[in-house]
Amino acid sequence: MSKKTFINRKTAPYVFLSPTILIFTAFMIYPILRSFYLSFFELISGSYQFVGFNNYLSLFRDETFYKSLFNTFIYLIIQVPIMIIGALIIAFLIEEKFIKGRGFFRTAIFLPTVTALVAYSLVFKVLLNGDHGLINFVLESMGFKGINWFYEEWPARYAIIISITWRWLGYNMIILLAGIQAIPQDVMEAAEIDGASFWQKFLYITVPMVKQLILFCTITSTIGTLQLFDEPFILTEGGPNNATITMGEYLYNNGFRYLKFGYASSIGYVMTFIIAGLSAIQFFVTKEEKR
Repeated sequence: MSKKTFINRKTAPYVFLSPTILIFTAFMIYPILRSFYLSFFELISGSYQFVGFNNYLSLFRDETFYKSLFNTFIYLIIQVPIMIIGALIIAFLIEEKFIKGRGFFRTAIFLPTVTALVAYSLVFKVLLNGDHGLINFVLESMGFKGINWFYEEWPARYAIIISITWRWLGYNMIILLAGIQAIPQDVMEAAEIDGASFWQKFLYITVPMVKQLILFCTITSTIGTLQLFDEPFILTEGGPNNATITMGEYLYNNGFRYLKFGYASSIGYVMTFIIAGLSAIQFFVTKEEKR
């Protein structure tokens, strides 16, 4: 006779999944729910007191929050299109027959993706230094005036855009490259026989056939940009005069510098709603494109 156990075919999956479920609940579900709870409280005289929607109402009267929202959308509007278009063009070029050493170019362009965020941000902080940075040295050698990258509003924003693009261009390029490699070779050969130029193949064959991947990269890049924190925190610390502060950095400042955890939680949930809304719009566009 076989011994009875507590594990059978019905319960076995749950038993084996229980460690993962417990860890996910403890470190993901509970913090999300706790954060939502805290967004309705404020730390007053050493204890949390219920303030209702006051944190959310204060948020929409907060000029710094609007500045962080503006900066975040500036990065989104400028950097994401440049990165996606650049990644697509580079991926297309790498697959062209006249390009030699494709493996080298793939590796070289993708390498920044595996670089630590803090490390590469510090490298860019040195490169873009206004007094003795390499970028200004090159510009001055060519007869141009050096740029005060970190102490003027728009140059500081451009510095962050340049660093983000360098970091994530290769990631999107690899994804788009996989889609381009999946395009049947006979389609490209037929286009070449018909006399299609480089740009005609790019616009009328490559772009339509990898459209879903372009949308995927756009959605993931949008989510990543809306959560941007590391680069502005390390490069400019949100300055000058909050010109580069993002929603993620403003959340961090309120939570871990000013210890206003209720206010920081409300910022986090507003960020969540914005990301969810934009993602829903992009998914809707994707669905419409499929019809």
